[in-house]
Amino acid sequence: MSNKEYRPTLAQLRTFVTIAENKHFGTAASKLNISQPSLSQALVALETGLGIQLIERSTRKVIVTPTGEELLPLARATLEAAEAFVSRSRGALGILSGTLTLGIIPTLTPYILPEFLENVGENYPNLKPLIVEEQTGALVEQLRDGSIDVAVLALPTGYPGMRETELFREKFVIVTPEGHPFAGRHDLTLDALGDLELLLLDDGHCLRDQIVDLCRIAHAGHPGNGEYSTRASSLTTIMQLVVAGHGSTLVPESAVATECVRPGLGLASFDANVTAERTIGLVSRPSSARAAEHHALGELITRAHARAVEKGKRMLGG
Repeated sequence: MSNKEYRPTLAQLRTFVTIAENKHFGTAASKLNISQPSLSQALVALETGLGIQLIERSTRKVIVTPTGEELLPLARATLEAAEAFVSRSRGALGILSGTLTLGIIPTLTPYILPEFLENVGENYPNLKPLIVEEQTGALVEQLRDGSIDVAVLALPTGYPGMRETELFREKFVIVTPEGHPFAGRHDLTLDALGDLELLLLDDGHCLRDQIVDLCRIAHAGHPGNGEYSTRASSLTTIMQLVVAGHGSTLVPESAVATECVRPGLGLASFDANVTAERTIGLVSRPSSARAAEHHALGELITRAHARAVEKGKRMLGG
């Protein structure tokens, strides 16, 4: 029987949400930085106060009850609202003050981060952004468990249950060894991909998937399928391989000014009528009560990206 005077604490709700999302008591305790006995006590206190069972425990697995599934979105929304309240109260300027944890994919972070942080300092001096650089899958998981507030990802993510807001689209640029027949051209079609030995990032990077998709559209086959194909974990490594003559690659236009300044590289672009681009957006939890902050954050990110692209266009002669 429930206690009509009972009101759950935020810590108890956070315990329930973390257990429900991870389906494992040990993992949940680790993420909350508390012991498993303390975790169990918090959950028992919540269930006792409400007079309902939220989580089924067994030695093999953790199951969220039907009632727990029904209440889980409300618990998340309550935690989001509390976080928004605290964030808003931290500064007299209103939105974008206090701490905000922002996830960004590695194929974008190095190119927009300097300008973004400068924009933050000029426009929102009370904001303290914490940057987490990870691949898409890891960032979506951290969004779900509340480790980060919002993420900048390539859209669509392919992960259901997230709020996705487009910020901008950026074109791909072809990078070849210096002296390659394509170097300096601005009229290439997707068919040109079939004539290139493309170097790709490793599995898990969305940029790799986007290039593969372009090759499928161009009927250029699946790049990087060879038995001894080279794959790397960063665009910087890919650039060094191109300089050494091991192949060519595609990079987003925001990366050109940073990655393509080294000697030994040639640049080419697609014809203006060719669609070879990726979409970047903000991804957040639907329950988030910080929509106004996310909108302002998106404007800062878009501005930083535009600046990076402008620098790259000078190198392309565009």
